[in-house]
Amino acid sequence: MNSRFVIAAASSGSGKTTLTLGLLRCLRRRNLSVSPFKCGPDYIDPMWHKAASGADSINLDTFLASEAHVRQLFARYASGSDVCVVEGVMGMFDGYDKMSGSSADISRLLDIPVVLLVNAASTAYSVAATIFGFKNFRPDIKIAGVIFNRVASRRHFSFLKDACHDAGVECFGYIGRISDMEMPSRYLGLSIESQHSMNVFVDKAADAVASGVDIDALLAATQIDTTPYVPDFASTSKTHFKVAVASDEAFNFIYPANILALREHPCYDISVEYFSPLRDSVMPQCDMLYLPGGYPELYAAELSANSAMIDSVRTYAENGGKILAECGGMMYLMRGVDDYPMCGVLPMDVTMHSPKLTLGYRSLMIDGEIWRGHEFHYSRVLNPDELPSIAVQRNAKGKEVPTPLYRYKNVIAGYTHLYWGDKDILRLWQI
Repeated sequence: MNSRFVIAAASSGSGKTTLTLGLLRCLRRRNLSVSPFKCGPDYIDPMWHKAASGADSINLDTFLASEAHVRQLFARYASGSDVCVVEGVMGMFDGYDKMSGSSADISRLLDIPVVLLVNAASTAYSVAATIFGFKNFRPDIKIAGVIFNRVASRRHFSFLKDACHDAGVECFGYIGRISDMEMPSRYLGLSIESQHSMNVFVDKAADAVASGVDIDALLAATQIDTTPYVPDFASTSKTHFKVAVASDEAFNFIYPANILALREHPCYDISVEYFSPLRDSVMPQCDMLYLPGGYPELYAAELSANSAMIDSVRTYAENGGKILAECGGMMYLMRGVDDYPMCGVLPMDVTMHSPKLTLGYRSLMIDGEIWRGHEFHYSRVLNPDELPSIAVQRNAKGKEVPTPLYRYKNVIAGYTHLYWGDKDILRLWQI
C-alpha cells in the first residue's frame, strides 16, 4: 500500500502549487520517497516540484499522449515511491474539451483519489454546497478529503470544518493567510540565485502546511494497492546514436518522458549528452541536436557574446546535422533576438517588443502523420514567411492556427514544444 493522489481545486488561483510544494517538502523532511507529477503540459511547475522534492516531475497529459501511455508513465515513475503527488490543472473539471485532460480526468484514468483544495478567503459555511457539488457531480471520482487555503483564524476554520462534515467529506486541515507568501517570478531559471529563492518559498510553504494540515490523515486516506512496475523495454544490440541536448538557464523546457523515449529507442542505442550554449565553447559531437525552449530572451546578451558556440551550431546546421529547435531553441537559430545577433541559421528575426501571449495545445499534420505539442510564448517572428511551413497546425478544438513549423536542410524548428514520449522523434527526418 502506498499513497497516491491528485491535488485539485475548485478554481484556478486557489493555491494548488503552494500546497503541492509545501506538501512535497514536508514529505521529504520525513524521509519519504516522493514522486511528483503535473497534469497538463506546463514546464514551470515541474521545475518547482523538483526543487521541493529532489525528484523529476512528470507531465501527465491525455491530449499530448494516449491514455495507455499516461498510465504506463505513471506506473513507471510511481514505482517504489512511498507517496505520489499529482498537481492538477485549473479547476478540478476544467479540461481542453469539457472534462477531457482535467485533474478529474487524470484521477479517473489512474484510479487515484482527489485531495480538493478550496479557497476560503471570502467564505465560511457556504463552502458546504461547493464541496457537496464537487463530490456528487462525478461520484465515480473519489474525493478523499478537503484542505482549505487562506483561512483567517481557528474560528474561521471551525466553520469550514463543519461544512466539510455536513457535506460528507473528510477535512485534512488548512493553510492560513500568510502576508509574505508571494511566489517568486515564474521566469526563474536554474541559477544559484533562483534556486535559493525557490527554496525559501518552498520552506515557507512547507511550514504553513505542517502547521495546519494533518498529513498523517491525508496519507492514510489516500492509500492505494500497488504492484511493482515491470518494464517491457529490452536492451538489445543496436546501432549507437548520440543526441546533444541544450540545458542551462536559457534552455530548460524539457519533458523527462521525451528523454526517456530517446534512451529506450527501439532501433538505436541512444546516448544523451547535455551542454550549455551559455557557457560551453562548442557543442558536443552528435547525430542529433535538441534545442528545447526556455528563456533565451533573458540571456540574449550572453548567448550572443558566445560566438564560438554560435559558430559551432551554425557549422553543424550548414553541414546537414539534424536539429530539432523548439520555441526558445528556434529563437536561438534565427538571425537575432531584438538587438542581439544569434546563430543566423534561419533567415528570420524575433522580437520581444509589444509582447503578446500565444498559448494552447497544438496538433500538427506532417505529411499525413499527427504529432502533438503545446505552444507558449510572448515573442513573435518579424518575418515569418521567409521559409514555408511544413505542417498544418490546429488547436485542441480542431481549428487551424497560423503557427508555422520550419525546415531548413535538416533543421526542424517551430514554436510548438513537441511531446514524443510515445513516438519516435527520429521519424521527423524521414517524412
